[in-house]
Amino acid sequence: MPTLSLGWPSPRRDAGRGPDPRRPAISTSRVVVVHEVDAAGLAELRTPRDDLVRERAGERPDHFVGDHGPFAVWERRLRVEPAGDDDRHRVAEEIGHRVAVGPWRPLFALPLRRAVRHRKVPWWAPPDRLDVRACRILALLACVQVVDGYLGTVITQTIAFASSEFGRSDTAQGVTLAAVRLGIVVSLAVVFLADRRGRRGLLVVTAVAAVATTAVGALSPDLWFLGGSQLVARGLTTGLGILIGVFAAEELPRGSRAYGVSVLTLAAALGAGMAVWVLPVADLDPAAWRIVYLVPLLAVPGLVAVGRHLPESRRFAANVGPGTPPAEQDAGRRRVERQRLLLLAAGAFLLLVFAAPASQFQNDFLKDDRGFSAAGISLFTVLTTTPAGIGVFVAGRLADTRGRRMVGAIGLLAGTALVVVGYHASGPAMWTATLFGGLLGSLTVALGVYGPELFSTTNRARANGLIVTLGVAGSATGLLLVGTLSDRFGAYGPAFLVVAAGPVLAAVLVLRWFPETARVELETLNPSDASPPGPPAS
Repeated sequence: MPTLSLGWPSPRRDAGRGPDPRRPAISTSRVVVVHEVDAAGLAELRTPRDDLVRERAGERPDHFVGDHGPFAVWERRLRVEPAGDDDRHRVAEEIGHRVAVGPWRPLFALPLRRAVRHRKVPWWAPPDRLDVRACRILALLACVQVVDGYLGTVITQTIAFASSEFGRSDTAQGVTLAAVRLGIVVSLAVVFLADRRGRRGLLVVTAVAAVATTAVGALSPDLWFLGGSQLVARGLTTGLGILIGVFAAEELPRGSRAYGVSVLTLAAALGAGMAVWVLPVADLDPAAWRIVYLVPLLAVPGLVAVGRHLPESRRFAANVGPGTPPAEQDAGRRRVERQRLLLLAAGAFLLLVFAAPASQFQNDFLKDDRGFSAAGISLFTVLTTTPAGIGVFVAGRLADTRGRRMVGAIGLLAGTALVVVGYHASGPAMWTATLFGGLLGSLTVALGVYGPELFSTTNRARANGLIVTLGVAGSATGLLLVGTLSDRFGAYGPAFLVVAAGPVLAAVLVLRWFPETARVELETLNPSDASPPGPPAS
């Protein structure tokens, strides 16, 4: 995992500012487009843009600066010359910009170079345009999410190799993985503090602590020590993931919350993928799997840098911060939140009773049942899970533009069916079923935004912690069932056929009882909340 390196313009710089000679120079990307247009085309070029960025007229003719959008710096100038014909004009359009995504700028260099040339919203942009603050915060949270994704998959990727070194069975693996889920107690402590003390500081402290406790696992003398260290580390990692999701929902515009969840899910997948990239070291020596636990230490300087740049959540500051009156909820609102909590917790339990063992036992299935080496497992994982990023991105956009429920239900049913086929198959059929199972199953990311949306700011982190607790209970139940049944049946396929009932029931809950929350403000969903200061993003 490379060390994170953050580079930001001053947080005080307005999205609408151009270069200021009194400030240190900030590098910007520049694009020059030459047009030959008639009078109507010239009039269009002289109209402020309202697409990826909203412009306003600058201080000089044919000069425009950013008024709203994801650019810390945006400046557009026109140089108009006659083109030989009285009705034709040659226009040199010069655009200088710097998008507020910090260390992710290289990733956006080529797409933005194309996008800024056209007065259209690119297909990959969020449905509701982000302002500088929202864009910057999403980029920072994505950096932390990469680390969180790595930490969350460490024991999944290494448990089979650790068990081989320590001479333990499938049942012992299942018991260890189930016991690790008890770390949810640590997660609950984190999220309860977050609703009282704030999101920002706790997020960074939790991330660094999760890295440190994960590194302790490299010293494990047996499987139970590894499980104990991971109990604490996974508890912190789970709490960190909850805080990231809550923070994002509180900062993003109403029409881009699911988009934000999909971006963060992709960041987590990148982190998990890094663990897969490192995994082949386990082939070097029976104890070499321990290296996987030390790699996250490289991310600590980047996490500290995130803490310096990340502001406190606006909604937390408006509802819980100093000087704010305590929110009051009548009995009706409390009853609504309890019902929402039970509904989402039941859905999480039913989904994870299948999804957790499907993920956790895959390496053992490939290693013991299909004869894969560590390098072979890495190759299989990369090739079958990478395309799922397409489904994650599509799910986020569709959930914001078409609604959450149908997208999520399709992911639950189709993804589960194909994963079950993958655990029964071998050869090309196994590869194909696993690939498309991951692709369609990734549509369930559309459901991930419900937790942060359906609870008030003063209860949001705690409620999500309790939902995750029930989800963890589902994970532990599934791990114990699949571990025990696979030992009894001598194969994983029949065991997964049993636990597949969980996602099917979850799909029924989603279609029948989940509310539709797409494009609804959090304060509308939670009337006891005060609106944050500042104009809404548009």
